[in-house]
Amino acid sequence: MAEKKDLMKNELQHMLESGKLRFLYLDEEDMIEAGVLDAKKAVDIMEETMGLMEDGDYLMGGPDHNAHGLMLEFPKKSNIPNFPLNVGRDRRFIAMPAYLGGRFHVAGEKWYGSNGDNRKKGFPRSILMAMLNDVETGAPLCMMSANLLSSMRTGAMPGLASKLLARKDSKVLAVIGPGAINRSCVNAILTNATNIEKIKIKGSSINSKTAISMKKYLEKKYPHIKDIEIVGDLETAIRDSDIVSEAVSCAFGEWPTYKREWFKKGATIISASTFNMDKKELIDIRKVLDNYEMVDEYAQEDDMGFDENGMRLPTGCMGEEFAYMVRDGLIERDSIDTLGEIIRGKKPGRQSEDEIILVGIEGMPIEDVAWGYECYLTALEKGIGQKLKVWNHPAMADD
Repeated sequence: MAEKKDLMKNELQHMLESGKLRFLYLDEEDMIEAGVLDAKKAVDIMEETMGLMEDGDYLMGGPDHNAHGLMLEFPKKSNIPNFPLNVGRDRRFIAMPAYLGGRFHVAGEKWYGSNGDNRKKGFPRSILMAMLNDVETGAPLCMMSANLLSSMRTGAMPGLASKLLARKDSKVLAVIGPGAINRSCVNAILTNATNIEKIKIKGSSINSKTAISMKKYLEKKYPHIKDIEIVGDLETAIRDSDIVSEAVSCAFGEWPTYKREWFKKGATIISASTFNMDKKELIDIRKVLDNYEMVDEYAQEDDMGFDENGMRLPTGCMGEEFAYMVRDGLIERDSIDTLGEIIRGKKPGRQSEDEIILVGIEGMPIEDVAWGYECYLTALEKGIGQKLKVWNHPAMADD
């Protein structure tokens, strides 16, 4: 690792001495060659990242340095001719900047463009790029294709949660939402949950293309797991499952709704997307998040108010639901743990074989910076990618 770091220092030193500014460009194929799909390593890097976050050795955007990013949302209608409209689904841009300390000591940003109508054009819903910069000079170090980067770091977080909190003898894994993100989640979870014997896949229906595709993918990648099935309803998927990985893409208000009675003793339920459950049933279940301060900000922004019976309207986000429970006096803030606290030994891991644990994963740009940095160092070491010129001499530099 020190040798890889030295490569980056040498690159910077050469640029400073020569005045010729270059950065590395990595396309998607380059990223694959640089190891972006290494799920086990991604889990390890996320563990390192969450530890640094607990140390306070990081920065994200916003006044409290915990913002997920700055979002550019398009209106549904406008009087301005040709103004871009959000007439499809999920049309937006997000700038997601962050600094991560420790051995990383690098700044970066993921630039996120999304439009649900992209699929009609043969594109994925989101098209992502990431940039790394030297934190001392601001010089660009690397621009990289980030769809795989983002997917892998997202999946690595449930992988980390299961590593820290799932029962070691877990045998049944439920996959709620069989899309690309949950594919990454399952790959990461299975790097440590090595006793899994059965996988249950819950899609929109037993005949959904994504569910069938997920089943074929898992059968090919994990031939030692003989029992992989598509199930028709959420309850069947949840019951008897030791680990539940949720990553459902759905319209607002159509979130999966869970019931306490479905959870097996000792189950670990990890939500990386959408979640809904009666708050009274949540009170005495252990709750773990990646970043409480971030989801608390979300909760303030997304507050839907209360219904006619005085019940708080849900947002479909596990972390926000926990934050509302604190705000409404149902639980104490100290009852919610974070992954960083567990990594640093400030809070315990699993405390009993029967403990039910809910884990909310929201995702943060420090994760993109960490995993992007790791791929960048590998690319430098192996000579992957293209060097692109910014300047040979800055035209506006002082003489």
